Amino acid sequence: MANSIDARGPLQDKLNRLLRDLRISVTDRCNFRCTYCMPKEVFGPDFAFLPHEELLTFEEIVRLAGVFARGGVQKIRLTGGEPLLRRDIERLVSMLAQVPGIDDIALTTNGSLLTPRRAQQLAEAGLKRVTVSLDSLRDETFMALNDVHFPVARVLAAIDAAAAAGLRPVKVNMVVKRGVNDADVVEMAEYFRGTGHILRFIEYMDVGNSNGWRMDDVVSAGEILERLNARWPLHPVAPARPGEVATRYVYDDGGGEIGVIASVTRAFCGTCTRARLSPEGALYTCLFGTRGTDFRTPLRTGATDDELFARLQQVWGSRVDRYSELRSDATRPARPKVEMSHIGG
Repeated sequence: MANSIDARGPLQDKLNRLLRDLRISVTDRCNFRCTYCMPKEVFGPDFAFLPHEELLTFEEIVRLAGVFARGGVQKIRLTGGEPLLRRDIERLVSMLAQVPGIDDIALTTNGSLLTPRRAQQLAEAGLKRVTVSLDSLRDETFMALNDVHFPVARVLAAIDAAAAAGLRPVKVNMVVKRGVNDADVVEMAEYFRGTGHILRFIEYMDVGNSNGWRMDDVVSAGEILERLNARWPLHPVAPARPGEVATRYVYDDGGGEIGVIASVTRAFCGTCTRARLSPEGALYTCLFGTRGTDFRTPLRTGATDDELFARLQQVWGSRVDRYSELRSDATRPARPKVEMSHIGG
């Protein structure tokens, strides 16, 4: 049973990193089969996704959000899988918007279900911003990457719908993989210059166990910036908030802002303020985590909010994760990692 608690955050881990951001994966299902995230060879027709009764209910999510807010969380991002596959997610947004201490609610989506009506409903419920994934402007390339033949035009329409609903600025994420879509970097930048949207280039990461990651496939942040600078000079600007993972740049000519997320070549573990909650209520303290800490069982067996907070204190207070800083250490044994599609990117 819940009880009233006062805020005491922010919590701090063993490397003096504060808890500020909570990413909540509301489903492990997705209607895309992106080759770098949920390849069909692994996530095929026979793959066993979580049954509905194992997912956290909206009420359970909101209760945990309150506990995390007590620990210092101010920002929540809803992820998946594809979060818009979760029925009535607008109601969850509305409920989260009432949690004291939470001042920013965002959502990451592939855009396939983000219609003008849906975008307006989400905005009215209290959603502040959306991030939309788009890896190329070329249908042939994009369809090969999402592997369900979903066209570029419908994602661009979703970006327009989000902006029209006031979910601005829209962030557009492009995962860059060598030999697949790296030739599209400049074209993507040119398209989004001057739109007010923020295009973010993401280094291809070794997330999970199923995407066949190789370092040779990574196009580094330095290379991406070199290509863009050759066309439109850029200069860096300060982070908008502590713990931001994207390094921000603006065009010298006023064409807008881009971001680069370089977890492979420029690890940012030292400033990571993120916790991740899986659809079944496991807490992960790193995107590259091996196992999470179960919060669903205590929730469903009568734990008080104080007991849940004590559990959170213990987990975050013991945190020493810095996978990206250590990935190049050949003396460290390889370990299985949770799939990105399960806990969000």
